[in-house]
Amino acid sequence: MQINKLQINGYGKLKEKQINLKDKINILYGENESGKSTLLNFITDSFYGISKNKNGKEISNFEKYTPWVGEDFSGKLEYQLDNQEKFEIFRDFKKKNPKIFNENMEDISKQFNIDKNKGNEFFYEQTKVDEALFLSTVIINQQEVKLEKQQQNILIQKVANLVGTGEDNVSYKRAVDRINRRILDEIGTERSREKPINQISQKLNELQIEKQELENQINIKYEIEEKNNNLTNQIQEAQNELEKLKQEKILQENDKIENEKINLETELKIKLKNENDEKINTIKNKINEIKLENKKINLEKNKKNKKIIFILLSSILINILQFILIKNKYFNYIFLLTVAMVLIFYIFFKNHSKKKQKAIEKINTKIKQLNFEIEILEKNNIKIDQEINSKKIEKNPKNNLEIINQKIQEVENGLNDKKIELHKLQLDYKNIEPKLENLASIEESLVDNNEKLVNLKKLEKSMYLAKEMLEESYQKMKNTVTPKFTENLSKTIAKISNEKYSKVKLNDEAGLVVELENGNYISANRLSIGTIDQLYLSLRLAMASELSTEKMPIILDEAFAYYDEKRLENILSYIANRFQEHQIIILTCTNREKQILEKLKIEFNHITI
Repeated sequence: MQINKLQINGYGKLKEKQINLKDKINILYGENESGKSTLLNFITDSFYGISKNKNGKEISNFEKYTPWVGEDFSGKLEYQLDNQEKFEIFRDFKKKNPKIFNENMEDISKQFNIDKNKGNEFFYEQTKVDEALFLSTVIINQQEVKLEKQQQNILIQKVANLVGTGEDNVSYKRAVDRINRRILDEIGTERSREKPINQISQKLNELQIEKQELENQINIKYEIEEKNNNLTNQIQEAQNELEKLKQEKILQENDKIENEKINLETELKIKLKNENDEKINTIKNKINEIKLENKKINLEKNKKNKKIIFILLSSILINILQFILIKNKYFNYIFLLTVAMVLIFYIFFKNHSKKKQKAIEKINTKIKQLNFEIEILEKNNIKIDQEINSKKIEKNPKNNLEIINQKIQEVENGLNDKKIELHKLQLDYKNIEPKLENLASIEESLVDNNEKLVNLKKLEKSMYLAKEMLEESYQKMKNTVTPKFTENLSKTIAKISNEKYSKVKLNDEAGLVVELENGNYISANRLSIGTIDQLYLSLRLAMASELSTEKMPIILDEAFAYYDEKRLENILSYIANRFQEHQIIILTCTNREKQILEKLKIEFNHITI
């Protein structure tokens, strides 16, 4: 695999920068603070994404490399795999996932797995190299290959770790010691004291004794609760019955009120009927009086008529006799005058009779009106009788209410007795409740401590399993990987040291040992710092060729800053010959690498940042 092109739109101090890389050796030259380390982080973050977590640093990479000027925080990286497939990654570093294009400019981003936390894992799927492995093998910087004199043992340990476990920060012995220490500190043993497992066991015994002492209270609690439930149910039933009786009382009272209302209405109707009867009798009496008076008038009228007729007839007869018998003209005149006066009187009487007749007719009309009034009053009385008969009046409502009130009083008395009994039970329960709460607390503590004990035993089992797996892995590493590493390391150190050191071995007692030219073995910590630097770099280079099915690029960031001319010439010559199939990217602030490669006539691509 090789990186072909970097296009940096905005990343840290770098802006609108384009770098074309070639296969074999590339030297990226730049003075200090020119952005070489920024460029290196751009490559890593293009493949794996930029982190917003500080990870122990003062600020995160996201904060550190966000451009100060402008909003464009993006770039593109073009690369190709060993099978010659070409890809382009475009990253907007403000977004989690990149866009990945194939050589036909097709967006293939969705063809790769997208992890919730890590984002698109395209580069891991293509190379099987995660970010941690990429940083620990592919990239080699100055801080990893140069240490002060007092840090020599640290570097030796890192080399031994790499050879023994494949990780420079993982020591088998330290890992085993740490597991043993964790077992003792975090768990404990049967012989230890004041350790978690001993403390929990002792606590469990104490809690069990306390629990046993308080368990006798449980039966009392259950008895009280059962009585309490029974009384509560009885009280509820009594309250329900009381509520029904009160409802019935309300209904009876309403009936009573309704009956009283009906009685009142009936009394009013009877009174009205009596009044109507009185009116009817009064009217009838009045009618009788009118009829009697009318009869008297008629009798008087008839008598007068008879008298008048008699007088008229007598007058006429007398005058006729007088006219016939006494033939005196004066008497004749008197006769004629008398007849005339009788006729006038008769006419006057007739007119007076007509007036009397009209008065009688008025009286008859009055009688008809009074009879009509009587008829109306009688109809009203019939209606009143019907209304009175339609109303049903409950008999003895007072007695029903007395019975209900008596029942209510009995239920209330029983209810009060039950409430007093319930209150006594609640007081008893309240007295025993703190003990029971303490028991509940003890049971919770028992459960909690048992869980802790189970978790401790699980942790103990997992630690022993980890220790066992670590031992198995270490033995497998020693039997398979370590020999290969030490063989590659031996070849590498021999090349770069001009055969001064030809063999490197790792054993459990002495650690990392080196064979001298005379065949003697010495501990690696007796070597010079420069030689140890070479040894560590050699191992990193050896691992770089083994970490992936892809021939990963090797990126050296000021890795030779403390090499003398001879050692630099040896290592560059070794790298150029040993890693011909790998792309080499050297970031430097000097021209030493350029001059030596030119001296050795080794082809390289020189770029000024």
